[in-house]
Amino acid sequence: MWLNHERTSNSAVVTYRESLLNSCPNHLVIDKLFNEDQLDAVVKILQQEHYWKSQRHSYSSLYVDQDEWQKTSYDQRFVQRDLWQGKMLKPSLAQDFLFFLRGGEFMSFLSGIFNVHLTDKTVADPEINTNYFRLGPDDFVEQHADDSPGREVCMLLYLNKSWNYHSGGELTFKSSGDDPLMISPLYNRCILFDPSSKGSEHWVEKFKANPSVQHRYNVTSWYWSK
Repeated sequence: MWLNHERTSNSAVVTYRESLLNSCPNHLVIDKLFNEDQLDAVVKILQQEHYWKSQRHSYSSLYVDQDEWQKTSYDQRFVQRDLWQGKMLKPSLAQDFLFFLRGGEFMSFLSGIFNVHLTDKTVADPEINTNYFRLGPDDFVEQHADDSPGREVCMLLYLNKSWNYHSGGELTFKSSGDDPLMISPLYNRCILFDPSSKGSEHWVEKFKANPSVQHRYNVTSWYWSK
């Protein structure tokens, strides 16, 4: 239902694994991994304004409230964006997709690529590790690492219809040398990476809204082996 099975064959997994190991950071870009008819329906749900709530992180504290945020210096602020709240309101196709991303079929697919057994058995609250986010022109995700102990895979999936290359918003890895690696957030583009690999620190380039694109949408999901 959710996967484009032309992208998930055994031979494709072998190719993905080779590409992953020969990149810096260890990362993989898969376009059209998911069923686009299903994603189109998800996007319509995400465009409903009442599902969103602001989220802010500083380098010293996650989930900073408004009062603390005002006291936080600009150089210590690393995330300002919106978090999807639809899971708290009513069941929807968008919620079903998040469940799929933490289900056995998809986690088995990722396990094959990364050659590690991914599991939620020791994850206290798996659902908070997979959700939708959006950025507006005043939002930001500054340079940071996602290398928490036991975290093996980070996944980003972009849900930006008719993306304009002049809009910015690229995911940028520190990579190696003097040239960061920039990846455009095109629709149905999935990025997988090993957060402990060299050069995996990353940030998001400033997003520029235009009449046809008001927000930058994505799913972010983190996976553990223990």
